[in-house]
Amino acid sequence: MARFLILWRRNPVAPWPTDPAEYLRMQEKVWAGLDALTKAGLMKEFGYFADGRSGYSIGEGEITDAFRSLSAFLPFYESEVHEIISYEKGKEGIRDACELQKSMK
Repeated sequence: MARFLILWRRNPVAPWPTDPAEYLRMQEKVWAGLDALTKAGLMKEFGYFADGRSGYSIGEGEITDAFRSLSAFLPFYESEVHEIISYEKGKEGIRDACELQKSMK
């Protein structure tokens, strides 16, 4: 199972409601979606950055899970997805690449 760091940012050109009551209704839907992702085990952590317009999420699953989940928040949020490689697997991959390069000389 893959882990992902997702950096999200509010899309400033999205059709955001200007009425506070409508905006709150929309935010309640967003929060319900985030709660559902957490309950399904796809989202392990979620947080806001101090600017109030961006933040991060840590997710688990297949890349298609991340794609499907993030698509639900378009066009209101843009995201950048980074698959996380553990320290041990990263160390192993770098070691294997160096060994391969040594054998090619």
